Amino acid sequence: MRISPVGALAGFAAAALLSSCGGYSSGDDTTLYPGPVPPPTPPPTASLAVARVFPNLTFNLPVAMLQAPADGTRWFVVEQNGIVRVFANDATATSSSVFVDISPRVASPADNAGSETGLLGMALHPQFAQNRRAFLYYTAAGGTGLVLRLSEFRSNDNGQTLDATTERPLITINKPGAEANHNGGGIAFGPTDGFLYIGVGDGGGAGDNHGAIGNGQNLNTLLGKMLRIDVTPASGYAIPPDNPFMANAAQCGATGSGANPCPEIFAFGFRNPWRWSFDRANGELWVGDVGQQTLEEVDRVTRNGNYGWRCREGTNTFNAACGPAQAQDLVNPVAQYGHAAGFSITGGYVYRGTAISSLQGRYVFGDFGSGRIWHIARDTAPTLDVTSTTDSAPVIMSGLSISSFAEGVDGELYLLHHGASGTLHRLQAGP
Repeated sequence: MRISPVGALAGFAAAALLSSCGGYSSGDDTTLYPGPVPPPTPPPTASLAVARVFPNLTFNLPVAMLQAPADGTRWFVVEQNGIVRVFANDATATSSSVFVDISPRVASPADNAGSETGLLGMALHPQFAQNRRAFLYYTAAGGTGLVLRLSEFRSNDNGQTLDATTERPLITINKPGAEANHNGGGIAFGPTDGFLYIGVGDGGGAGDNHGAIGNGQNLNTLLGKMLRIDVTPASGYAIPPDNPFMANAAQCGATGSGANPCPEIFAFGFRNPWRWSFDRANGELWVGDVGQQTLEEVDRVTRNGNYGWRCREGTNTFNAACGPAQAQDLVNPVAQYGHAAGFSITGGYVYRGTAISSLQGRYVFGDFGSGRIWHIARDTAPTLDVTSTTDSAPVIMSGLSISSFAEGVDGELYLLHHGASGTLHRLQAGP
């Protein structure tokens, strides 16, 4: 099945992509991806470029990078095999150290050939400098298959490392069958409300063929959703008072499902919200939702919004057997593109830095498979086809397998090139 963006680690030649993160495995209802997407005709001018940074460092399957709140002195890099590494924010840095290692607990790509499993996301508490709390999202082996797990960890050495023995699981989501893909992976604190958001995929397989209406539209499961929780309670987590289904007292975090709509849900109808972010200027939530066989989409997500999967893929009808969603309004993507331009979207950020004035306030995102990077106006409407030569900014061919974007505390944007010797890059003004 076509999986993204960190799947099929054995499917492509390592020399071509460093790892085969955007590949396919058996069982999908799509045709096999025939090879690298051909580059477009270069635009007459290029406003952006990418340049490698921290050239002395490489990372094993990097999937996320972040800095501590209000602390630009260090970078943390999440490696898919279960290790988070940390290094000084110094262009000449020659080494990184282990911030935390939970690899023995992680169902990693090495354990699940052709999968998107592993350590997928990390978030540091907004008051990390004071409370030293951090959160990790990863796949683990469960009783009958894989589970998705959100856990809290603490530092006992003033923030230099996390103590792996302090793990406190908060949410565990049982995955359907033996499916290893569509796990989501991003976690982050909302800049305006301080709640923890978690992006969760539909559970895997082709076409969200789980139950009568699929997981994306089933409100009794956490799969295929954007979740929002309050991690203030010492005993676990609470439900924010304006979550759409907060009136349902029974939380779904023990297994990932319940008898009634799950109160952890913030928005629904997602296939695989792999990478997403908040606009630091206004708190808007931007999600790159990986498509099935035709379209990749960008969503601007609001509370209780239904973003269509499996009823729709992008703006296209996908499966009419999707339950009550047929009778309610589905939120159109902000932008989308077809598989002639790429096959696995990597959500980015609204640029709020100062180094590239022409990019200010525009949303930047890319594609893992083709390495293309686009940027669009944050108020784009209606749905934009980003391959349109009249409406979209000139495409950038990065030459990278973009597993993730990252935003520094200064608002500048970075890219991670996935692979066994993955590298870090910065977005900058072009020639």
